[in-house]
Amino acid sequence: MNIIVLGGGRVGTAVALDLEKDGKFGVTVADQSERILEKFHEHHGIATIQVHLDDPRKVRRVVRRCDLVIGALPGAMGFATLEAVIAEGKNIVDISFCPEDPFLLDGAAKEAGVTAVVDCGVAPGLSNMILGHHDATMDRVDRFECAVGGLPEERTPAWEFKAAYSPADVIEGYTRPARLVEDGKLIVRPALSDTEQIEFPGIGTLEAFNTDGLRTLVTTMSVPFMKEKTLRYPGHVGKVEILRDSGFFETEPMRVGDAMVPPRALTSQLLFAQWELTAEDRDLTVMRVDVEGVEKGNKEPVRYRYELLDRYDEPTKTSSMARTTGYACTAVARLIEAGAYEHHGISPPEFIGRESKCFEAVMTDLAARGVVFDKTTSVVSDHGG
Repeated sequence: MNIIVLGGGRVGTAVALDLEKDGKFGVTVADQSERILEKFHEHHGIATIQVHLDDPRKVRRVVRRCDLVIGALPGAMGFATLEAVIAEGKNIVDISFCPEDPFLLDGAAKEAGVTAVVDCGVAPGLSNMILGHHDATMDRVDRFECAVGGLPEERTPAWEFKAAYSPADVIEGYTRPARLVEDGKLIVRPALSDTEQIEFPGIGTLEAFNTDGLRTLVTTMSVPFMKEKTLRYPGHVGKVEILRDSGFFETEPMRVGDAMVPPRALTSQLLFAQWELTAEDRDLTVMRVDVEGVEKGNKEPVRYRYELLDRYDEPTKTSSMARTTGYACTAVARLIEAGAYEHHGISPPEFIGRESKCFEAVMTDLAARGVVFDKTTSVVSDHGG
C-alpha cells in the first residue's frame, strides 16, 4: 500500500516514521517546506514531494497515485484538503481538526466509496474511541468527561506552555465557543470558561477550562452529560484572557501605518517563538477520560476512568503530543490497510470505538509503542448535575 502524508510537521513526521518501520508501506511525505522535507532524506524508505498544499487542485494531483492519505495539515487547511481527497476517491485518516463540520462531506464520501476517518488524534480521537466503545457495550451511558493537555516538562515563564503544533491552531482552540451537553441539551459556553483545578498523579495541580473538544460527539452520541476541557499549568488561562480581551485574537484587519494587519495573524507570529516546542524541549501529554453508566444486566452505575501520562521519547526523539496523536492515526491506518475497518462516508473515531476488535487493536498498537492507559472501574455513588 502506498501512503502519502500531507504535512511533515512533528505529527506528520511521527506518522511517516512509524509507518516506514512496518516495512510494507510505500511512504511519501508532501510539504511546501524544503527544510522540513530534508529530514526525511536519511530515511531511504520515505519519498518526498515539495508542493504547496493550500491549493486543492495540487492536493488531488499528489494523492492520485496513492492508496491511503494521512492528513496532518493545520486546521485552517483541513476541510478543503479533506474535500479534495474525497473528490479524488482516496481513503483518508485525518488529524487536522478543521473548524468546519466534516459531515458536510458525508454524502460525497459515500458516493465516492471513500472511508474518511476524521479527528483521529488523541483528543479528539482516542477519547472518542473510548466513549464509542462503552456506548456500544453498555446498557446506557449517562456521562462523559474528558480533560486533556499537552505540556512542557519544564515550566518556564511567562507562559509555561509549548505547542507541538501550530500556534494559530492553539489560538483557535482558545477562541472557538465550546459546545457541551447538559441534561440532554446542547449548551454553548465561551472557550476558557469554567476554570477549575484538577489533581493528576505524577504531575500535581493543573488548570482545566472549556474548549470545543467534543466536536462530532455532540451529534453522534445520545449521552445526557458530556464535556471536554483542556489542561494547562495554573495561571495560563489568566494570561491568555488578557490577550483575548485586549483584541490580540481578533481576525478583522486593522490599519497599522500603511498596512492592514489581522491582529491574530501577528499574535500567532509573535507567540510562535515563545510557544514553539524546540528540539531541546521535553513535553508530556496528560489525559483523563471518565465514562459513567450502567452495564447490561446490572442496575448499579459504574465509572470507567482512563488516565494517560505520556512523555517525550528519548530514543526516537519524538515529542509526546506527536506520539499520542500520530500513533492513534497510524493504528487506524493499519486497520484500513488490513481491511479490518471499512465505513464509507465520514467516520469520526467513535465509530471505530463501537467495533470492539478495532478498539482493542488500536489500544494494543498504542501499548506496543509505550502509549498506555491506566484503566480503573468504580461504583458511582453520586451522579451530580
